[in-house]
Amino acid sequence: MAKKKVVVAFSGGLDTSYNVMYLTKEMGYEVYAACANTGGFSEEQLKANEENAYKLGAVKYVTLDVTQEYYEKSLKYMVFGNVLRNGTYPISVSSERIFQGMAIARYAKEIGADAIAHGSTGAGNDQVRFDMTFLVLCPKMEIITLTRDKNLSRKEEVDYLNANGYFADFTKLKYSYNVGIWGTSICGGEILDSKQGLPETAYLKQVTKSGSEILSLTFTKGELTAVNGVEYSDKIKAIQEVERIGSAYGIGRDMHVGDTIIGIKGRVGFEAAAPMLIIAAHKFLEKFTLSKWQQYWKEQVANWYGMFLHESQYLEPVMPDIEAMLTSSQRNVNGTVTLELRPLSFSTVGVDSPDDLVKNKLGEYGEGAKGWTSEEAKGFIKVTSTPLRAYYLAHPDEER
Repeated sequence: MAKKKVVVAFSGGLDTSYNVMYLTKEMGYEVYAACANTGGFSEEQLKANEENAYKLGAVKYVTLDVTQEYYEKSLKYMVFGNVLRNGTYPISVSSERIFQGMAIARYAKEIGADAIAHGSTGAGNDQVRFDMTFLVLCPKMEIITLTRDKNLSRKEEVDYLNANGYFADFTKLKYSYNVGIWGTSICGGEILDSKQGLPETAYLKQVTKSGSEILSLTFTKGELTAVNGVEYSDKIKAIQEVERIGSAYGIGRDMHVGDTIIGIKGRVGFEAAAPMLIIAAHKFLEKFTLSKWQQYWKEQVANWYGMFLHESQYLEPVMPDIEAMLTSSQRNVNGTVTLELRPLSFSTVGVDSPDDLVKNKLGEYGEGAKGWTSEEAKGFIKVTSTPLRAYYLAHPDEER
């Protein structure tokens, strides 16, 4: 009988390494290790992943590069919507997982796999993101989760790998990091104590610049197209350039506390210079170029978009509808935003836009009116006050 095929979502970490070896040796599967890269792996890491996958017993290893897809189908809309979960977190790793899951599901169907395996535990959000994606896209495939189902400890996994001749540095560090194009999340250490914050040493990118620096970001229909006057056709490279500049000042550090998909509260530290600078600049530009109600309604749907993305509802049919509204709202979001960077902070300075609504022929705020007379202004104010005057004439005892 031919062996059954299983695709392992392979990151190269302890859990996924255990999965590859155990499924090969103990369960007799033909194992295909697939690393879905959304911009968080270096070339060196990907090369090491390939070498280690074969050492662990995989018959084939593949890197699935979905960085551009991730930008086109997610990051772009998160910028359009200025999406920050709870007004704080740029939904970094959580949004990546959906696209990693979709890439692995496509690959599993392509090779005719019988099962898909991932290394998530039973205590986090990723189990939901992977399971839901596979259930929808590969409904006939078995989903194998050894770490979750066997409730494995790190020691048990390390001992098994060592006993079978595989040795790697799986030392549990004080902090665990998930690095991606849209930021790095930090777990463990002081984060486990609600009274404490993270020390300087917990961050991967240290402050190397002092003083201040001007950064200019240019947007065309809401998309970042130039950094400091240099145009980028590759939006990923533009994001990486903003990250390079901003991270040298330690910009984008914060702590997020929120509700997980499974119902408990979670706390995570993060460093995300590019997302925080790009979103802040984009939102500032929108204040100049969008109408009041465009800003209001866009904020409502963008909040839902971010929540659905975080909670593994990317495949919900309403998501393309929200994306269409967000895209439409960006037609006049054009111009260059100037930011001033300094260690651990930044401020918005100004906007140069052909669609600047502050510049108009009707009036200059706080200065003078050109589109109406003083009598028309008084009449407008009197009519606007009518409901309040009517109410307090009827209820004078309620005057505040």
